[in-house]
Amino acid sequence: MIIRPLVAADQAPLLRVWRRAVEATHAFLSPAEIDQIEPEVREYLASDMPLWTLEHAQKPVGFLGLVEDEIAALFIDPDLHGQGLGRQAIAFALQKGANRLKVNEGNPSAVGFYKHIGFTAIERQETDDAGRPYPLIVMQWQGSAETA
Repeated sequence: MIIRPLVAADQAPLLRVWRRAVEATHAFLSPAEIDQIEPEVREYLASDMPLWTLEHAQKPVGFLGLVEDEIAALFIDPDLHGQGLGRQAIAFALQKGANRLKVNEGNPSAVGFYKHIGFTAIERQETDDAGRPYPLIVMQWQGSAETA
């Protein structure tokens, strides 16, 4: 896998990756709720935020967003889950100084993944960062370089 800065040409395929990943892992969201959130993700992908494209087999298959010490976004094509791409993205984020993240409580596979590789829950928020009623678990890196 190659991790590189996101470019404009990545935006449309990565929005499709986001949609597929959310449909596969966010059972707490209805299709209408996903539709409502999608424009925010489109804007995020077009923003000047620090974003990286995860490229596999010469195509964008995921993205990583970092803000200061926080992993603000990590989405990977669900067809590639369990193949080590998430672990590689986390190792990259740790090298960049990120050591915290927020994950939807209603996404148990992501919560389990982060716990497995060395993150520990330190706080719970009742709503997501946009104020929607989707609780978040705030996690802090407690692992070692070997676990990422």
